[in-house]
Amino acid sequence: MAGTIALPLQEFIASLDNASLPKILQVCSGVYFQGSIYEISGSEVCFSTGDLIKVIGIELQSVSCEDVVNKERFELPITHTGLFKVVPEQMPYTSIEEMVSLRPVDLDDSLPFTFTSNSKMTFGSLTLGSGKALTVLSIERHNGEEGRVRCHVKGQTEASAEVCIPLSSRGEFYECESEESYTLKDIMASPSLRSRRFRFVKTTKCERVVVFSPIYQVQAIMNLRKNVLRFPSSLEVDVVDVTDVCKNVHFVTPLSLTEVLSQPDESFPVVAEVLEEPESRSFFKCDWLPGLTKSTNLVLHKKGTMAMVLMSSLKGRKNQQYFVVSQQYNGRFRRRPREFSSVYELYVASTQTNGLTVSVTRNCEEVKEEGLPDLSVGEKLQVVDCTRMELPCVNSKGERQSVEALLCHRLQEPNDDDDEDEEEDDEEKKEQEQENEEVLLPLYMQGHFVEVLAENKKYKLSDLGKEFSLPLDVKVVSRDTDLETDPLVGFPCLRIEGAMLEPSIQASFQNKPDHCFQLLPQWLSLSVSFTKDPLPWPEHQCPKCVIEKVSEVTDTFFYEFRRKDNSNEAPPPRPPKRDMSSLNLTKKTSKSTKKHSKPKKNKDKSPPTEKLNDLTLNHKKRPPAPLPPEGLNDESPPPLVPRKCLTAETTSKALPNTYVKINQSIKNENLTADVESDHDYETVDDSLVAMVKTAQESVPFY
Repeated sequence: MAGTIALPLQEFIASLDNASLPKILQVCSGVYFQGSIYEISGSEVCFSTGDLIKVIGIELQSVSCEDVVNKERFELPITHTGLFKVVPEQMPYTSIEEMVSLRPVDLDDSLPFTFTSNSKMTFGSLTLGSGKALTVLSIERHNGEEGRVRCHVKGQTEASAEVCIPLSSRGEFYECESEESYTLKDIMASPSLRSRRFRFVKTTKCERVVVFSPIYQVQAIMNLRKNVLRFPSSLEVDVVDVTDVCKNVHFVTPLSLTEVLSQPDESFPVVAEVLEEPESRSFFKCDWLPGLTKSTNLVLHKKGTMAMVLMSSLKGRKNQQYFVVSQQYNGRFRRRPREFSSVYELYVASTQTNGLTVSVTRNCEEVKEEGLPDLSVGEKLQVVDCTRMELPCVNSKGERQSVEALLCHRLQEPNDDDDEDEEEDDEEKKEQEQENEEVLLPLYMQGHFVEVLAENKKYKLSDLGKEFSLPLDVKVVSRDTDLETDPLVGFPCLRIEGAMLEPSIQASFQNKPDHCFQLLPQWLSLSVSFTKDPLPWPEHQCPKCVIEKVSEVTDTFFYEFRRKDNSNEAPPPRPPKRDMSSLNLTKKTSKSTKKHSKPKKNKDKSPPTEKLNDLTLNHKKRPPAPLPPEGLNDESPPPLVPRKCLTAETTSKALPNTYVKINQSIKNENLTADVESDHDYETVDDSLVAMVKTAQESVPFY
């Protein structure tokens, strides 16, 4: 370590960029927290004097701010949206070149800036007095010539002039405060700005002068540890750069699955150790996923690219399941009819399937104003083409609206019940006309349709992708005999959502080297390191492997796949805007009619009294009682019919009611409801009660 300079970790990491990595550092002082053991994000880290740390990555996390006056420290996130202005340096610059070199030349808005000279300056016939403000417009550098700055200067009479000053001009130059504002990202991206002092813009802390220091998350490995360390660069330890001295020191090299793919083919098969487990929320629900724990050994057989499809089960009583299936799957499939819930889905399917024929599964009533036709359950429609149709309704400007529609032929089932020869020719003509009947379905129309299939053939998974477009509904009719258990068997219907070509790594556990599964680097986050352990089989006797062809995945995998696959898919069309003027006129007319027809309320009656009054028998709105039978004397009561004795042989049958006229005086006096009572039922005369009681007593009971 002789001749090396120790620097605080914060300062050394701030001077690095990812292009200069990796760097090997040695801890020389400042054992952290005395015990040198601490925990960050669940990872135990230990730094002692003499430890070697290999920095393999840095990522800017936040910015440390230190108040120049009171030395107070606080942190700001790198996404902070506030703006900052550069505070001019109090010390003078001795030359123009020194002042220009400290400007953030990598930023487009670094010019112009203004400075003053503490002494008189003469350039040819032009003499500038001390304290005169000069604004640098541009920096001119030409090969073989001395660099100059082109400046703008204002005179006493508001006259302006331009002057070119050589970069080598010496004197006492002071920088003036500039109007440019910078974000934290701009400041951290410029090494020259990072060393300057700043103040807040448009905040209560505008007079506060601060200096910024970046805080990185450091990703590193140690020569005596296998896991990857992640710690902030603000740790209070001093380090020295020993990269050139310790080139031969062995460090465990962690590799992501993407980095494994970049390894040469000669590196496989190899035994690898898991350094970091997959994330807790994984895309997979496979049996092998829980086995990918830290320090587990895997056998990486080979790398390559695999063709596979994504399948989903239909929604039902059970939870929907999703599978990634290799094209090497040897089971047999049979097509299942697809279901569509809108005309737009029919249109999308028709672009992929010529002559698509569907059957209507739910009635649809005709709505002429919106162009919706009348459809009945069982009708068959054959999709012909996508065209445009005019709606009978007009917009606010009185113009007819034109919308996209699906042109279909309404197919008619042949009728075998007609046997008359005379009507046979007429019926054939009618059937021919019905078969060619055209139906226009607006694309925004909601409906329920099911595909009509004309064949019942068995297919391989690879043949389905060649002959049909996706998505496609299928059912497994014969399992893959190479698999111990085929998870696709038993589903009444599976939908092939899409196909994908994924880079993959064929792997197995060390204790079961012949049972292989596929690791997909784009969907699985895993860190491993190659070891020198021998392969778990005799040399040159690689076992015959059984590859898992079906892997269950989560709904998160499915939604992420659909998001990537359908990122540019256009949304379905919206229904046309209807002219609301006619509807509003109809509503106003109905409201006015109701308003005029509504009877006037009696102000002397309270609402409960009116409600009870509606329930009385003598209400004016009550329909009149039916007339008595003809020939009945108004003065005499109706004749009594003797009651028949009921026997077991007699069939019970209800007799029609006989009208009984009640005395008007009794009706007026006794059958009027008491509106002041708490009850809303009617009062009954005592004589009627006696008549009912006598009739009940005369009924024989058995």
